[in-house]
Amino acid sequence: MNSSVPSSVQSNVEPSAAQRAELGGGPAAGEAAGSPPRPSKPAPAPARGSGAKGSRRTEDVLNRFHEEAQLGEAYDARMLLRLWPFVRPQGKHLALSLALLIVTALLALMRPLIMRDALDAFGAPGGAELLTRYGFLLTGVMLLEQSLAFPQLYLMQLAGARAMADLRERVFAFLHTRRLGFFDRTPVGRLVTRVTNDVDAVGEMFASGALNAFGDLIRLAVIVAIMVSLDWRMSLLAFAAVPPVALGVNWTRRRIRDAFREVRAKTARMNAYLNEQVSGMAVVQAYAREERSAEEFDEINAAYRSANNRSIVLDATLDAAIEMVSSVCIAAVLWYAGVKSMSDQISFGTLFAFVAYIDMFFVPIRDLSARYTLLQSAMSGAERIFELLDNRDEDATAAPADASCTGAATAADEGVAFELDDVGFGYKPGVNVLRHVSIAAKSGEKIALVGATGAGKSTVASLLLRLYDVEEGKVRVFGRDVRAYPRDELRRNFAVVPQDVFLFPGTVLTNIAAGDPTPDRAKVVSALSRIGALDLFERREHGLDGVVLERGSNFSAGERQLIAFARALYRDPPILILDEATANVDSDTEARLQRALEGAMAGRTALIIAHRLSTIRAVDRIVVFHKGCVVEQGTHEHLLAADGVYSKLYRLQFARQAAAAPA
Repeated sequence: MNSSVPSSVQSNVEPSAAQRAELGGGPAAGEAAGSPPRPSKPAPAPARGSGAKGSRRTEDVLNRFHEEAQLGEAYDARMLLRLWPFVRPQGKHLALSLALLIVTALLALMRPLIMRDALDAFGAPGGAELLTRYGFLLTGVMLLEQSLAFPQLYLMQLAGARAMADLRERVFAFLHTRRLGFFDRTPVGRLVTRVTNDVDAVGEMFASGALNAFGDLIRLAVIVAIMVSLDWRMSLLAFAAVPPVALGVNWTRRRIRDAFREVRAKTARMNAYLNEQVSGMAVVQAYAREERSAEEFDEINAAYRSANNRSIVLDATLDAAIEMVSSVCIAAVLWYAGVKSMSDQISFGTLFAFVAYIDMFFVPIRDLSARYTLLQSAMSGAERIFELLDNRDEDATAAPADASCTGAATAADEGVAFELDDVGFGYKPGVNVLRHVSIAAKSGEKIALVGATGAGKSTVASLLLRLYDVEEGKVRVFGRDVRAYPRDELRRNFAVVPQDVFLFPGTVLTNIAAGDPTPDRAKVVSALSRIGALDLFERREHGLDGVVLERGSNFSAGERQLIAFARALYRDPPILILDEATANVDSDTEARLQRALEGAMAGRTALIIAHRLSTIRAVDRIVVFHKGCVVEQGTHEHLLAADGVYSKLYRLQFARQAAAAPA
């Protein structure tokens, strides 16, 4: 082996990627190639007065969080058809709500006719008795109308909420089918916007728009019929306002759709930026980056405000125009009735009813314009949702396109737990992370992967779990190509103990039994006992039922690591993947874990991704990576004797530790 030590190997003795991130540093040069894309190191806050540079930096931020490319022409009918499967199960509620809506609309339209008869009763024989009768009739109609309005609105809102709950669950379930490459490229805030804001926009349409729009059309048709029956000449005068209103709605149609598309995009951009800033708050404060972050957020917020203002102006303009046309129509009818001396042809009550119907005629038109605005917002949200759901590039459940990927294990594969056969892979096109990597682990064998940060060690684990698909070669687990496995079946073969442990809100019990809908308390106790941590967690308040806050913030790093070990033992898989699993525990806990792991790994295959070489001397085989290639393999003693990359790395790391030790 070459006795020279590549400069990149020396990075192995520096703080790990997770440690640098915690301190506020960026990834090492080598890490960029060996890890999924991640945000770069934040620069110090700009000095006051650096306006041009600050503006350019802010523009870079806006571009980084830019939403997807503007969508093409959208067809509302197509979007509605795609939403129909989510609405169809609520058909009974919607049908009953629609029936009640029609009844309430007809009851509301009876009021001007009752008022007409009541006004005409003045001065007529028996007028007092008629007024009393019409008064009771009007009161009864209004009470019945309002009593039916509640169940109508409730049923409509209930149906919309249930339909959108189903849509939200569909989007959430879809995200679980994506491979990690999808999440590497997609800002978290954008995905949050899809599940929340965009679904809410669609739900608002179904909750208060779609059925009411249908009711508005029915109301409009009935009003037209009543107005024509009252006086066809005044009706023509009122209907003359319809063409300019239609032109106005058509003029604003595309502009409102574009405005709401922009609002959706700016909302996603803002959510993505907020997610990054909150997640990286420790780095923001450590680098005194608050002022720069505030400036960047001001720009993003201003872009959102500008887009929102445009939609508000268009909506308000359309509403004001319809209101103005309505007022002009009423004035024209009154002028026509007065100047043309029609008072001898129609009664005062009829004129009153006609004016009331003119006002009511423009109410559904105004409502339809408002609901059209709501529809455009909903369709913009639906476009984004279905654009996401139509993504099949990173489908982790997709069947392999290559027929050679399928099939059972062959006799030659018996006894091999996992194998990488001439594997090539890169997170980005043209940037290879692994090159012609071949590793085979026998059942029960303990293998450690060693190399500089970014050499490709963690990538091997990701490929075994099929979090990513290889570009060249094959990855097999128990002789079977990982692409031929159903996803759940493949991952039942593994338990992973990561360096950065993620805990879910819940209890200690549910976190250790992660993935088990009915946690087995006895198995949890057994897992904790095997790593010697049962007493530690039983001493905590409420023991195994103790509350775990978001990301396990109420537990120390060592306690989170112990939970991760117990989680792996609870699952009891044939293969363990340990990503420097003892890096975040103190020396006493590490010693206890090392003893426990010797028993836990008995009879299992183990893949250990090592950063501290002192933890892997007893493994069966050490595989040394350098720049994505396997450069050495062997036992600890064999590699030291070879005086190659591993030997130099080992001596360099222990020299650093000796120099750092107190005298």
